[in-house]
Amino acid sequence: MTSNDSEIRALLDSRVDACQTKDIDRLMSLYASDIVYYDVVPPLRFMGLDEVRSNFLRWFDEYEGPIDLETHELNIAMSEDIASVHMLHLDSGTRKGSLPQGSVWLRSTVCCRRSSGKWVIMHEHISLPVGWAEASV
Repeated sequence: MTSNDSEIRALLDSRVDACQTKDIDRLMSLYASDIVYYDVVPPLRFMGLDEVRSNFLRWFDEYEGPIDLETHELNIAMSEDIASVHMLHLDSGTRKGSLPQGSVWLRSTVCCRRSSGKWVIMHEHISLPVGWAEASV
């Protein structure tokens, strides 16, 4: 494992931990100011820190407590200053109201760049492998 590989893994671990604990400020510190984020909810594309922050706050608010987010099949391809990562996440927790309960598999692609010696997420894409009902376990 290279130093860059370790740094990317640490960035992704921090991302998961911040999501699990709903620590929005820590989470947003991991993203580039020009982040482009694709999600499974409208408007599907979120650009810049303000839009991405609002989308994460919406997602956090869907849960009664912490979010359980397990990473599986992590794959990292990188050069000196660019990294492309894809993985599966198992997302679970107690959802509020009439939202579907149970675990959901999500695909995640994250592109990172090193800027001023720090790795940041510049692009993220979340998708469901199948429809919501079929993805629940």
